[in-house]
Amino acid sequence: MILSAAIAAGETALRYFRNKPDVRWKNEGRSPVSEADIAANDILKERLLLARPNYGWLSEETDDDQSRLSCETVFVVDPIDGTRAFIAGKDLWCVSVAVVHRGLPVAGVLYAPALDEIYEATVDGPALKNGASIRVRDAQDGDALHVAVAEDIVSSLAPSYRNGIVRVPHVPSLAYRLAMVADGRIDGTVVKKNSHDWDLAAADLILERAGGGLNTLQSQALSYNRPNVVHGLLCAASKAALPGLLAASRTLEGH
Repeated sequence: MILSAAIAAGETALRYFRNKPDVRWKNEGRSPVSEADIAANDILKERLLLARPNYGWLSEETDDDQSRLSCETVFVVDPIDGTRAFIAGKDLWCVSVAVVHRGLPVAGVLYAPALDEIYEATVDGPALKNGASIRVRDAQDGDALHVAVAEDIVSSLAPSYRNGIVRVPHVPSLAYRLAMVADGRIDGTVVKKNSHDWDLAAADLILERAGGGLNTLQSQALSYNRPNVVHGLLCAASKAALPGLLAASRTLEGH
């Protein structure tokens, strides 16, 4: 159900891609939203809530309805994660759809139509990319870790850790960046504060089922569908690499 809805939304968004979609700005001019975001959101909302009318709804492109808090199960979606990249004609954007039950994601899909990639996972199954199982990279002692971290904060990482990593250049879609950790292309990432449930929920589950983790600086897993859907600074990596990244990142708490 969520896979077919994500594909339908992604195919609709693809028709606007590199085709000069109308764009407006929200959040006091800080966040762009295109007509493709709205069209994809409409498809997701119609299809998903028609199939499960008793589920709650949380989307970046829908005004938040606090009635979701009374629902045990909620759809958490981002119609286009990486809108800036989408508008700029870059391929790194995706549709993100998660089913969250009692605060935890139990099914998730990321569809990157411009790359022809589908990531998916359920709480009791493997993480898949285009139907094949994926796993985080098993870095060996002495291997340089490839970590996606913003240029403006990399210098604040603990020096003993910073000197042993290769910085991965900016990946404009946060959900896709977490999928890159899940499929072993990169070893980890530091997520700046102010990410939202819709950026994270589907990718969090995919990463977890691939052998990784997404944690707060206090080494806690995330909970979703709370009154406040904004998160603080986070780290994602394989289960083996995550403690080291978290320890090195605690110097960033003020960022």
